[in-house]
Amino acid sequence: MDYSDEDGMVDTDSGEESLLSDNPVDSDYEFTDQDMDNASTSKRSQISYLVLKEEDVSKHQRTDIEQVSTVLSISQVESIVLLLHYQWNVSKVEDEWFTGEEKVRELVGMLKEPVVDLNDREVNIECGICFDSYTQKEVTTLSCGHPYCNVCWTGYITTTINDGPGCLTVKCPEPSCSAVTACQYMVDKVITDKEHKEKYYRYFVRSYVEASGNKIKWCPSPGCEYAIDFASGSGSEHYDVSCLCSYEFCWNCGEDAHRPVDCETVSKWISKNTDVSENTNWILANTKPCPNCKRQIEKSMGCNHMGCSICKHRFCWNCLGPMKGHKNCHKFKGGNETNVKRKRAKRAIDRYMHYYERWASNQSSRLIAMADLKKLQSVQLKWLSIRQCTTESQLQFTVEAWRQIIECRRVLKWTYAYGYYLPEEEQTKKQFFEYLQGEAEAGLERLHHCAEEELKHFVFKTQDSSKNFGDFRRKLTGLTEATKTYFENLVKALENGLADVALSESSKSKTKSKPATKRRKLK
Repeated sequence: MDYSDEDGMVDTDSGEESLLSDNPVDSDYEFTDQDMDNASTSKRSQISYLVLKEEDVSKHQRTDIEQVSTVLSISQVESIVLLLHYQWNVSKVEDEWFTGEEKVRELVGMLKEPVVDLNDREVNIECGICFDSYTQKEVTTLSCGHPYCNVCWTGYITTTINDGPGCLTVKCPEPSCSAVTACQYMVDKVITDKEHKEKYYRYFVRSYVEASGNKIKWCPSPGCEYAIDFASGSGSEHYDVSCLCSYEFCWNCGEDAHRPVDCETVSKWISKNTDVSENTNWILANTKPCPNCKRQIEKSMGCNHMGCSICKHRFCWNCLGPMKGHKNCHKFKGGNETNVKRKRAKRAIDRYMHYYERWASNQSSRLIAMADLKKLQSVQLKWLSIRQCTTESQLQFTVEAWRQIIECRRVLKWTYAYGYYLPEEEQTKKQFFEYLQGEAEAGLERLHHCAEEELKHFVFKTQDSSKNFGDFRRKLTGLTEATKTYFENLVKALENGLADVALSESSKSKTKSKPATKRRKLK
């Protein structure tokens, strides 16, 4: 948002107070509609949201500023001060103002009458900072009237901008004065440095988003300047959002999009991946303490004859007994609690690594697929269009296949976090989950291989007939649809908490509990 000197705020002494541009440009909202599952058993509903550009946020701000200025009959400079103080809550500003205007003015620092009156002085006005004399045109004042030269104001405002978002409202430099004004007024009047102006306006725009609570959020992708307005989805528990920068994230927790896994599971999984206890488990499972100095040692060679590099003690890796006179290591002694703990830790590590490796592998495959899609859209689609003598629009089935692969990799990645926290004692649920996961994964691998390997054959070769390409089109389209169905079933089942299994088990138990009835023999 950038208000120019022509259409921005002017000196309050002139009586002009137009902060809004005379011809504000209508901003085009980027509207995204995500189709979620419509089944009544699904936890997520169809939700829509707005992706806001910076100018869209500015438009909201201008509307609020204009409304407060009109309703309260105050300048736009004062409107900004009130809105910033009350976190851009228009209704609260109006309620507080009409309840007690004088109290609000005193609280916020908006003086009704100046403390120092300079109307009868044109020259020899002393600056309160550098103490030089200036004409009235070379001096700027706030509502209090304390005079400071424009040069001193420039230094003062520049410092407040460099200090952070606190620059949005600026206090009078006089220590005993409580007067404040919108820093924007001073920025437009005394700041000429473009960098400082842009920095201030970024703070100003961001203040609106950050004050909205959960109504509007910035996209968490590094460098992205879009905001998401999810007001229409406020009734949902958790949901994924796709920004215009292509980054997908969960509105509720801010992590990468993780449907169908809930935010609590994602939080536990991410925490576990960085947990110190995992290092402890690994040490317990893969190392043993030196019997002499107790330093942990990892066995790196095949021989069981160990030598501690710290204390030089020599011992047997299997029984930890000294090598001198070593014998009877092969006999089972039992009751070794340390070995039991070590085996338990080893199993826990192996189980965790099984799920983590597949979680990380699918994330890696997804990133590669995203790069492959970008390459297809920027280069390969043109080559394919020329070699198959068809338009790029008729080749969009290849793009759709890659988009399906990227989405499926994301879903599959998070199913491994889901599987890790699925209780092992719930065997029926576990088996059903692994069946759905296996079917979906097998379908995805077939689709990924077709899009990654077989498509290259047509992009880089010229001798293939249109008939062969037609067969490939049907195959890729069919695999895309089949894989989509597999993953829709998987997502629906996980979001319902594998309810079908619970219903099945419940019906079985009812059937078993019914008393048996004897049939009468017909004579």
